[in-house]
Amino acid sequence: MSRFLNVLRSWLVMVSVIAMGNTVQSFRDHSFLSEKLYTGMPEFVNGLQARTFGIWTLLSSIIRCACAIDIQNRTLYHITLWTFVLALGHFLSEAFIYKTAPLTIGVMAPLIVASFSIIGMLIGFQCFPETREEVGARQKKHN
Repeated sequence: MSRFLNVLRSWLVMVSVIAMGNTVQSFRDHSFLSEKLYTGMPEFVNGLQARTFGIWTLLSSIIRCACAIDIQNRTLYHITLWTFVLALGHFLSEAFIYKTAPLTIGVMAPLIVASFSIIGMLIGFQCFPETREEVGARQKKHN
């Protein structure tokens, strides 16, 4: 396995652990979301919304941790990449479309993490070994 994929694995574990902390915080006290993320319209944040956010964050955390464990699983790798695309899309839309999450440090952090993760995972695609099907297709073209 390439050194880059090992670094990416460590990154995914770190991001996963941080997300688990955010999950706990979302269940413990929903004011966390209105004070740190959705400061544009804190009145929209309630316990149900916080728990839903917590479950979404926990699911993303589990997927990312599973990918770190089995980083060469292409399907899991794609799903993990999509967790970051969805997070980026969510926070960008809340900041610029719905105006519920102004660009504070609480919103910039997940935007930066998601962006760097997407870039890292796209680069990581280049480190994957060829599958037997890809080798066979390449050999077939040469014959």
